[in-house]
Amino acid sequence: MRETATLGGGCFWCLEAVFERLAGVERVVSGYAGGHTAHPTYREVSGGRTGHAEVVQVTFDPSVLPYRELLELFFAFHDPTTPDQQGPDFGPQYRSIVLAHSDDQARTAREVIAALEGADTFGAPVVTEVKPLERFWPAEPGHQEYYRRNPDQPYCRAMITPKLAKLRAKYAGRLRPATA
Repeated sequence: MRETATLGGGCFWCLEAVFERLAGVERVVSGYAGGHTAHPTYREVSGGRTGHAEVVQVTFDPSVLPYRELLELFFAFHDPTTPDQQGPDFGPQYRSIVLAHSDDQARTAREVIAALEGADTFGAPVVTEVKPLERFWPAEPGHQEYYRRNPDQPYCRAMITPKLAKLRAKYAGRLRPATA
């Protein structure tokens, strides 16, 4: 049985590049969720007026990568303490958000957040929103598999390449064999 998770933690290119390398992940689609505009475009979402966050929708096998572990990795690869900001990216579209597909996912997300805060993992309160997924809108084709197609683009080199180095160094056991 497969599950789907929808997560936002800044630029969707960054999360897509991390999640697509994990064992148990079958598909990652960059897109938009959590807003109020139908069929949003990258330009509209980037303007910060649609209410959407840049997110990734991850299809995964929970027998290989349980949802709780997926969330723990999500929190390891973005800063969940900065409202509307990740690194150099500012605006509500870059907020930290878990868009739950079920009550169980929402409960698990709140438990993971409580554990991170209880351990003072980040030294600041976690501001990640947890709310039900209403609608996911896939991003335009040019935003899919972005890092794979543009590894030498300056933003990718500065923001994504270090995340992938961290993934290989700290989480090598979670990688697909071909990406280890």
